[in-house]
Amino acid sequence: MCTTCGCGKAEPVIEGRAREHAHRHEDGTWHSHSHEGAHTHYRYAPAHTHAEHRHDPAQAGGEDEGRRRLRVEQDLLAKNDAQARANRERFAQRGIFALNLVSSPGSGKTTLLVKTIERLAGRLPLAVIEGDQQTSNDAERIRAAGARAIQVNTGKGCHLDADMVARAFERLDAPGDSLLLIENVGNLVCPAEFDLGEAHKVVVVSVTEGEDKPLKYPNMFAASDLMLLTKTDLLPHLEFDCGRCIEYARRINPRIEVMRICAKSGEGMDGWIDWLGRGVAAAALPAG
Repeated sequence: MCTTCGCGKAEPVIEGRAREHAHRHEDGTWHSHSHEGAHTHYRYAPAHTHAEHRHDPAQAGGEDEGRRRLRVEQDLLAKNDAQARANRERFAQRGIFALNLVSSPGSGKTTLLVKTIERLAGRLPLAVIEGDQQTSNDAERIRAAGARAIQVNTGKGCHLDADMVARAFERLDAPGDSLLLIENVGNLVCPAEFDLGEAHKVVVVSVTEGEDKPLKYPNMFAASDLMLLTKTDLLPHLEFDCGRCIEYARRINPRIEVMRICAKSGEGMDGWIDWLGRGVAAAALPAG
């Protein structure tokens, strides 16, 4: 999908408002059968994926081919950035505080979202855009927790882009003056390069991962405004050094905020909820 990692061409599928089962016709359209009896045909045409333009300069064209590849990547990112600006403007017009949650697979993002939804019930309106390569499992978990959610399946793609978010947001019907949580595909490489129109990237790092994650994936930590250290209840059983991980993160990005958090035990959740509340209040439209 992209020149960063070379993943394959994506055929993303975005859920409709009703829960749907979708299949693809030979003409490229998706036919989705709603459990409520509705039928929807739509074609998802993502911004050109990178893999179809990926070239090896050593094998095909040398420096000219390398320059062509660079131009393609620049064009793709420019198109994404233009859509991200449009998303950001649209969120601002609705008073929506949008966050892009990024992490490696298995960091606990979805569990954190479920617990966040439970704590915010009746306090703040919110909606979720879920990104995964396949399945609607996470969106179903979010809906079961009481929040509206829409699933974006990226197929072979390894990250969400601004166009996917724009299309999902159209179907989501999120309320104004609210919180929009975008759970990106589990990947610490490519999502760092793609602005979705969010107010902040929030990088989630589990203590079951290596404490040197910030050094291994510096672009992500440089692009993020907040780091959540999750699963802290497991620290007694691990050799993870929180202080060292925080030091590494701030070596990359001195301004990054850090919270230690455990969705299951509740450690740090009050601070996280307060942080979200301040963001929603700042983004809300003036009364009257």
